[in-house]
Amino acid sequence: MDASPRPTWRSRTWIAAAGMIALLVVLLSMLGLDGPQSLTVVLACAGAVVLGVLGWATVRSQRQRREYERSLTEWAADRAAQQERLRIARELHDLASHGLGLITMRAAAVAGLTGTAGDAERRSALVDIEEAGRSAMSELRRMLTVLREPGDEVPLHPPARLADVPGIVAAAEAFGVRTSLRVDDLGEVPLAVQAAVCATIREALSNIGRHAGPVPAVVVVERDADDVRVIIVDEGPATGWVPQPGAGHGLQGARERVHALGGTLRGEQLGAGFRVEARVPLGAGS
Repeated sequence: MDASPRPTWRSRTWIAAAGMIALLVVLLSMLGLDGPQSLTVVLACAGAVVLGVLGWATVRSQRQRREYERSLTEWAADRAAQQERLRIARELHDLASHGLGLITMRAAAVAGLTGTAGDAERRSALVDIEEAGRSAMSELRRMLTVLREPGDEVPLHPPARLADVPGIVAAAEAFGVRTSLRVDDLGEVPLAVQAAVCATIREALSNIGRHAGPVPAVVVVERDADDVRVIIVDEGPATGWVPQPGAGHGLQGARERVHALGGTLRGEQLGAGFRVEARVPLGAGS
């Protein structure tokens, strides 16, 4: 590709105007007109050409500006629609993964149990499944109500806070992921950082339930210098557990939240288990 600068339509217009004036001077010389008379004619014609070019350039510039503004408006509308679709997709993922998906995991965890102990566990599982189903239906109805309401953008549910972490852990434990939780005193934590921490814990525990089944897990939330560090570790799949595949959007969504705040999130095999670690700067989102 030629990297040399290319003349704009404005420069080409003025070149054409100068050419017309030069041609007029040549014609006047060929006709034998010189002196003050020819100068007057040249100046008058040059003024007319300049005014014409300025008028044409103004109209063209205004038309181009209107086209640019229209294109910018369309781009902004498309961008807003994409952001809204992404927001709704995340909310629906949370509903499907942490509600309906956990129901599937709870049912799978007790499917092979036999005997009296198995009967008791199945009855307990049915109670958990019923409660989770009712909660998921209630959440779905609330989301649909919010989506139907006109007006400015509103959150489909309030952003999670650190105070919600025990509830997130309790929900995972109800479906068999026995979790040891430690949350240190973190001091003042911006809401955006709290939401990212909660999303990381929720998605990591959800992945443990899908891929490892009813196994022990450890969750640690601590302060490390100017960061909040979150660690979630499991010991590996339960005996005979068949992994429940997911779409992979959950942990990716948590990673996007963390990265947007200038943090990092990584997952790695740790023996038979898996370890997720996230770091989020405390100064982010404040």
